[in-house]
Amino acid sequence: MRNRKYSFFISLFLIFPHFAFAQKAQKNASIYTLSQCIAFAIEHQPALKQSYIDEKIAKTNNLIGLSGWLPQAGLTGTLQHNYELPTSFIPNQANPSGPKIPANFGVYNSFNPQLSITQTIFNPDVLYAASAAHLYTEQAKEKTSFTKIALISDVSKAFYDLLLSQQQIYVLEDDTARLNKNKQVTYDEYVGGIVDKVDYSQATILSNNTLAQLKTSLEALKPKYAVLKQLMGYSNESGLEINFDTAQMMQEILTDTTEMLDYNKRIEYQQIETNYDLQHALTNYYKFGFIPSIGAFYDKVWQYQNDDYSQLYNQTYPYSYIGLNFSFPLFQGFKRLANTHKAKLQEERLSWDISNLKMQIQTEYELALANYKSNLYFLHKMDENKILAKEVYNIVQLQYKEGIKTYLNVITAETDLRTSEINYLNALFQVLLSKIDLQKAMGDINPNI
Repeated sequence: MRNRKYSFFISLFLIFPHFAFAQKAQKNASIYTLSQCIAFAIEHQPALKQSYIDEKIAKTNNLIGLSGWLPQAGLTGTLQHNYELPTSFIPNQANPSGPKIPANFGVYNSFNPQLSITQTIFNPDVLYAASAAHLYTEQAKEKTSFTKIALISDVSKAFYDLLLSQQQIYVLEDDTARLNKNKQVTYDEYVGGIVDKVDYSQATILSNNTLAQLKTSLEALKPKYAVLKQLMGYSNESGLEINFDTAQMMQEILTDTTEMLDYNKRIEYQQIETNYDLQHALTNYYKFGFIPSIGAFYDKVWQYQNDDYSQLYNQTYPYSYIGLNFSFPLFQGFKRLANTHKAKLQEERLSWDISNLKMQIQTEYELALANYKSNLYFLHKMDENKILAKEVYNIVQLQYKEGIKTYLNVITAETDLRTSEINYLNALFQVLLSKIDLQKAMGDINPNI
């Protein structure tokens, strides 16, 4: 009797704190479904926030690059005082054939403000900025989509991992309750002289093993919650609990395996195509380096001149002019030819990257499809094993009570039942994971949810 009470209190001591914690967490925690976890992550995940900022940076960089197409205006001015006037030589009117006479010309004070306006007509730099602007914007958006897809995949896997652990705990809790009941029965039978101490000892060992597994599983929940919170960007101090619909989850394990693979749906393929277009724009930029840069200009100058500084601004002598300018480097040591050749080689290299990526996507798809099919088949078999193990356990229990089977048979049946239930949950988890991998390989994860 003393051993029985001691075992009971030990079990109560190990299990009760976790049940108390779970009740407290359910009371104060926010409850999220998988779709709500994904929506929260998209709204709060720091890495995704950074991607949104990168999009804005790309658009701002485009504005900076395209600003060269707009007229450029500037205002300059020079205030000057001459201590000595410049000397010029003029013909001698009295003796035209004689030497020229030195004379001082100009004024002692001058102020010359000047308004300059320039307009680019053609320039390789601004032409490249105009042709590549939408590509840089698209590149930033694709990076955001890539981050979203990875985030949706990671949050889903973390959610299912946590869900698997919870379901395993439920199995172990049921198993613990069942084994405690069996231990009580064998103890009563041992006290009554129906069975020997070996049966009671075996029941105690099995109960302790299951109780230890339950303790381990309960502790493993904490880091898995932490992983899910980190992926979600969940900084709320209140707890987090997950909610799921078993029937809906069973429906979600199925997917269309006859759908054809389309490379264009993969975000990685879209990214590399955008990179190729950017490289092609860079090749054209170097080609345009052989064309002169042309621009227009207009200058307006207001001249203020007077020997007396106090009278400097009383009179202005304005003048203005307009014109065109161009620049064309004649020879740069074959630099332009080398840059153009290098850009073409990089473009060719990217085309091979596209071919290599297609093969990688094809391999990834075939592997994901094979894993999904095999895991789905394995799940069906584990479901059959679970049903059979439950039937066998019930029959062996009845046979043990009738004295037909030994308690060793009960232990074996109990172990098979627990193993089949855990194997079924693991198989279900693997199917869900392989479905996510298959959807990712197919490009079916929508980043715009």
